[in-house]
Amino acid sequence: MTLGAAVGRPADGLGHYLRDLVYGATDGVITTLAVIAGAAGADLPAGVGLVLGLANLVADGLSMAVSNYLGLKSELEQNGESLDAEMPWRHGLATFAAFVVVGAIPLLAFLIGLPGMSRFQTSFVLGLAALAVVGAGRARFVARPAWRCALEMIVLAGGASGAAYAVGALLEPLLV
Repeated sequence: MTLGAAVGRPADGLGHYLRDLVYGATDGVITTLAVIAGAAGADLPAGVGLVLGLANLVADGLSMAVSNYLGLKSELEQNGESLDAEMPWRHGLATFAAFVVVGAIPLLAFLIGLPGMSRFQTSFVLGLAALAVVGAGRARFVARPAWRCALEMIVLAGGASGAAYAVGALLEPLLV
């Protein structure tokens, strides 16, 4: 029996990687927004937010992929299950792909602008929209209303970005 069958996940297809995709996409948006929000809260130049955001996409995306791969591999080995049947590297790849693709959406604010909004506000709106889309997509697999899953993602993940902005704003006076 594979891990997927043991926990009720589909044996194949997109639903099999749902945990990895939601995990990667959510953390990608949260950490990217956190970097942008922290830079905006500290009143740093916009380029700093962009550079740190891109660095975050690569480094944190890889970190999450490796962690997911090693965590699942360890769990399979601990339970004596087949690595070949579950292919942990695919789960790591799904996490990385979701992290980078969805996590890059807030960075689009550096290419486009929304009328009457700062770059940070545009990033925040784009990030929340990305979270809503991921949440609505998640609803298909968890038999819950799309609006509820979207709202859950927005509230839980959006709050983390607000916290990052607050930290940046509080620490800004310490910058020399």
